Amino acid sequence: MQMTSAPHLLAEDGPEYERILGDALRHAHERPDLEGVGDRLNTEQLRTMALGATALITAAAATEYEHYIKARGELRRAAAVEGAEGAGGLAGLDGPQSTSAGSGAGIGAVITVLTPLLAGTAALIFLLVGYLLKAVSPSLTFGRSMVAAGWFFACVAAAAILVAAVGLLVTALRNGATSLAAEEEEQELPEEVARAREAWRHALLERGILPFFRDALADPTAGPAARTPHRSPNRIPKVGYSRPDFSGPDDGPAAGPRPTFTSPDFTSPDFGGPEHQPD
Repeated sequence: MQMTSAPHLLAEDGPEYERILGDALRHAHERPDLEGVGDRLNTEQLRTMALGATALITAAAATEYEHYIKARGELRRAAAVEGAEGAGGLAGLDGPQSTSAGSGAGIGAVITVLTPLLAGTAALIFLLVGYLLKAVSPSLTFGRSMVAAGWFFACVAAAAILVAAVGLLVTALRNGATSLAAEEEEQELPEEVARAREAWRHALLERGILPFFRDALADPTAGPAARTPHRSPNRIPKVGYSRPDFSGPDDGPAAGPRPTFTSPDFTSPDFGGPEHQPD
């Protein structure tokens, strides 16, 4: 599972956080306060929950992490300045040599790739034509020459493949040695940076990861957002909303009688004959 990004954790330190989390899970059974691991929640469930709550956990060691980032940044800036000064002093000397070396390496790679292919193709053609000629006319010397040329190119192709394999092996060994040297150089940090990194790791474990595990084991049903490294989920106030009370006030004036409306009485006039005209 991919780790959820935290605003106070750089992407380059994400693998370090996951490594510390993995170490804590591997040694969880050795801690009496985490005796519920395996009964209430297993290690994979705890890992998933901790990765989902990365922001909450790493916030517990934010001060130590900021100090570590500052010390590491100063070290990198100093190394960049030294590298720029060294490159500037040797730019005129190393520029043409680097270009010629790169061109030589490119030509060598092309030759290493094309030689087995071309030699193998030529060997196949010469052998096929030579043996066909020998089958048609065994007395022709041209057929025997074609077969000999075919076997020569086959030997060249085999030798080129062997050389290419040796070159790949040497390149792999050289790259492996370079990567090991880079790792050793990274581990040999200055004392200030090493102390800052160790302080961040310790704070992240003791104030972030382990309290999160204890809270998760105490209440496995609570969501990750309800857990913080410093307080128990039982002490977190519940946030909720209730419907407003729309009942009228008790001491207000009494409501008067509602007005009533009646429809008017539309009676028809009394129309009689001529003898009943009014006087």
